[in-house]
Amino acid sequence: MSALIQLEKVAAEVVGRRLLSDVDLEVEAGEFVALLGPNGAGKSTLIRMLLGLHPIASGRITVLDQVPEQARQNVGYLPQRRRFDPDLRVRARDLVRLGLDGNRWGFPLPFNRNRAAVDRVAEVIELVAATAFADRPIGELSGGEQQRILIAQALVRRPQLLLLDEPLDSLDLPTQGSIAALLSEICSHQGVAIVMVAHDVNPIMSYLDRIAYLAGGKAVVGTPAEVITGPTLSRLYGTAIEVLHAADGSLVVVGQPDPPAFHSDRHHDDGHHHEYDRDPRRPHSH
Repeated sequence: MSALIQLEKVAAEVVGRRLLSDVDLEVEAGEFVALLGPNGAGKSTLIRMLLGLHPIASGRITVLDQVPEQARQNVGYLPQRRRFDPDLRVRARDLVRLGLDGNRWGFPLPFNRNRAAVDRVAEVIELVAATAFADRPIGELSGGEQQRILIAQALVRRPQLLLLDEPLDSLDLPTQGSIAALLSEICSHQGVAIVMVAHDVNPIMSYLDRIAYLAGGKAVVGTPAEVITGPTLSRLYGTAIEVLHAADGSLVVVGQPDPPAFHSDRHHDDGHHHEYDRDPRRPHSH
């Protein structure tokens, strides 16, 4: 069986700047793959290319044996984390239902109130362990509970592939770990392939099959043990990189070159500024 995702010598440009070059990647059914790398390296752009929302400068991408635009209906997508108004009274269950009855990208259509739809919504809510709070307003739920509901929404149409853009952002470490465990179970038991953008590999490392680490327009792909090493990252960055093992077992990557001035801690790959600018000299964990 062919891979669900195939990238061959893929390049991408953003506002005239070459962001990625010669990226090769394959993702099989049931694999859990993380996209890592410094801010502005092209992780979110790569997700958008897999959805057919950003043009390919060169190379070839197939998703479910189709061009990305044609494969969208069989791809679940969770964009960068939404924040719900605490006063929003929409039930969590109804938000999941929109993923089934609405347009693929979130425009609601009239509900089709058939038994199969009701059963499917209940099934996917149970799958993400959200039954206990599914009838509460989404605005009242914790960040981790909201994220489980959004994952359920992305899964409700039974996609073969799930694309997640920073799903762990702003969650505390225990919640990040529980969400990562949930995603791993979905891969193992549902056969869904997951490609996830992440800033920190530590909460998810034990659950991952492979990592695609993007830096300097290039990508290196392998298991966490193969990729998150000093020699591998030094070759990718073209400068000396050291990977430190902290006492708690986490990894810290140090020695990365200063990123361009437009990079920030909550930077989207389009080059626009967002909040929480970080000192680029500060070591950070992966």
